[in-house]
This record gives sequence, structure tokens and C-alpha cells, in this order.
Amino acid sequence: MSAASGAGAEGIAARLTALGLTARLTEHAHHVVIEAEIPDSLPTERWREALQAVAEADRFGLLANSLNGRTLWAAIHTGPPTTAEVRGPGSQQ
Repeated sequence: MSAASGAGAEGIAARLTALGLTARLTEHAHHVVIEAEIPDSLPTERWREALQAVAEADRFGLLANSLNGRTLWAAIHTGPPTTAEVRGPGSQQ
């Protein structure tokens, strides 16, 4: 992980942790993923702060289902961009 991406991922994780969430970092070949489980009882203001934190990443989203609850995730690229990333979202191959 590069120093810049590591600092970004760790910074996002620290902000989520400060909100009372448990953040996990997972390193992959070309990106770092930060994940945090979101409890049903999270106050609206904390939701906003969590979204502001993950908005600093290259990509982010929310996985939600009835079995596993809600997981907020963010990804920060650490390697060279893939072809799809160079063309941008919505480009056809």
C-alpha cells in the first residue's frame, strides 16, 4: 500500500471508528477496502458523518440485506488504474 493511499484508508477508518463503528481494512492488489457494519440505531447525524468519511475514497457504497444487516464500504486505489477506470463510468467495452 502506498503511503498516500494508506493514510487515506487509515484516515477514513479512524473517522468511522470515532463514530463508534468498527472499521476493517483489507488490502488487495490494486486497492484497499474499508468496511464498517452500520447498526439500525445509528443516529442521522452520525450517518451523515460516516458518508462524509467514505466520500473521500475513490468508490464507496452500502451493502444491505436481511441476513447480514448493513455494511458501509469504501475503496481506495493503490495501483495503476484499470482500463474501465481510464474510460470512466458508463463507458462500454
